[in-house]
Amino acid sequence: MREQSMALVLFEDEGVENFLPLTWTRPVWDLRCGLSTLGEKLVAAYPENQVIKACRRLLEPVTLERSAGLAVNRIESERALFLNGRLLARPGLSQRIPLDGPDGLFVQGEAVVAARLGGANLERIGERLGNPLRRKDFGDLPAQEVEAEMVQYPWNLVHRNPHRIESEAAEAGILGQIEGNVNKGAHLINAHHIAIARDSVIKPGVVLDASSGPIIIGRDVLVMSHAVIEGPTYIGDGSKIKVGAKIYAGTTIGPVCKIGGEVDESIFQGYSNKQHDGFVGHSYIGSWVNIGADTNTSDLKNNYSTVKVPINGIEVDSQSIFVGLIAGDHTKTGINTMFNTGTVAGVGCNLFGAGFPAKWIPSFSWGGADRLVEHRLEKMLDTARRVTARRGVDLTQAQDALLREVFRATASARSEAGITGATRS
Repeated sequence: MREQSMALVLFEDEGVENFLPLTWTRPVWDLRCGLSTLGEKLVAAYPENQVIKACRRLLEPVTLERSAGLAVNRIESERALFLNGRLLARPGLSQRIPLDGPDGLFVQGEAVVAARLGGANLERIGERLGNPLRRKDFGDLPAQEVEAEMVQYPWNLVHRNPHRIESEAAEAGILGQIEGNVNKGAHLINAHHIAIARDSVIKPGVVLDASSGPIIIGRDVLVMSHAVIEGPTYIGDGSKIKVGAKIYAGTTIGPVCKIGGEVDESIFQGYSNKQHDGFVGHSYIGSWVNIGADTNTSDLKNNYSTVKVPINGIEVDSQSIFVGLIAGDHTKTGINTMFNTGTVAGVGCNLFGAGFPAKWIPSFSWGGADRLVEHRLEKMLDTARRVTARRGVDLTQAQDALLREVFRATASARSEAGITGATRS
């Protein structure tokens, strides 16, 4: 029994900027991979401990709304184990980084993976909460290298997704549990590697092929006729898979999405639509995104060279030949929109028209390959209110304020890209 109370603190470090635009609207530990978010995996690794969420001050109001009474940017314990939100938890994490022990750091190179703190050390770091934490913020504490899986960019989550679905499904012990309504005309291949939660409906003609990995279908999911899903794949609660959809291995679809057409090894954060034909591959799609009919993402260059991705104005070599689209929250595409390999589209964009738009599309852009202008903020927010209301969700005052702040924070990026607020016809 411990003499002092111990808490888990999920924190962000300076690496959070590599995940923009996804992290404009959520802490990095709220990104998905496998069956859950990075933060949910960290909490599960240390059960029955108080959880404190640390995030940038910009995100504090929305994080409070989403945190069901948990402390945000406020230490309420005598000791704490800080866990980096970019850490992709694996079995045995609590043995490699134990709760008990003296103050100290667990590092990987210059990155702080975790920190055990109490007393003056905890008080000092508590004063920095609300900002991404840096190595120097932790002072000169003893440090030891630790084996840990740290993600650096959004495509790391996408490429690790197939394995994470497989390993997490096995750990959950749910494979073979078929609780939903499966029509006798559906085909379940390797059914002992399939899990279907209650209130879900699998229509006739559906093929769930778990030959190469598990298929996990959450609660209240509808899979319409003639859809084909290959494992490893995860479908979140309340989602709908449309008639004839083709969902390939390595795909995670978060809650309350509508997915059709062709999807390959991609992650949908949640509350997003891709209802129609068109291809999305090796992509990370944020929340409240709507992908129009016949929108296509390229995820492989014709010369098979590695894909370079624009991150914060710097072109980064992904070291992979497969990278598709990274799309921030509340972005929409029109019919027949096309995206080149490694395209990054920011928050609140409205994209349409012929040709390939630039690979870096700043937040709140409106237009396409021919011309981009600034998406009028009030128009974008009006659309966001309509879209969320259709799902029975209110755009709260905190969410409205966050989007307004992101609009201001990304103004310089639009200016540098030559995007102005010119009148649109």
